[in-house]
Amino acid sequence: MKQEHIVPVQIRFNDIDLMGHVYNAKYQEFFDLARLKYFKAALGELISWTHKGLIIASVKVDYMQPTFLEDKIHVVTSVSSLGEKSLEMTQAVYKENCSEPVAVCKSVMVCFDMKARISEPIPENWRKKFIDFEPDLGVNQSVG
Repeated sequence: MKQEHIVPVQIRFNDIDLMGHVYNAKYQEFFDLARLKYFKAALGELISWTHKGLIIASVKVDYMQPTFLEDKIHVVTSVSSLGEKSLEMTQAVYKENCSEPVAVCKSVMVCFDMKARISEPIPENWRKKFIDFEPDLGVNQSVG
């Protein structure tokens, strides 16, 4: 069964634009927060971003409906595919008690050696932890 990693997010007044709804760029902050919490939960520790980490190579967000200051929201995060050097994450923002997402993000992240400044294979211990955390994540699934 697919693991659901859920992070509640508080909407603040400064997240709102002149139209009264959450400004589109704020969603990326929500996704970033949930992404970091996902990695800590899945890997069991914080990634050492000064040595080896995962950097965003591609990100696409689709917005389905507006979110307002008084809405209670959460972000659901999962790894949707795992390649040799990269992984794809799928994240969705949901309003409380709603089954349809208000926004969906697909991102490709590449494993990167921060000191050498080159991409490298995802470490085997990370790969195993991702698969243990998400049993439906097949080893044959890959990112281009």
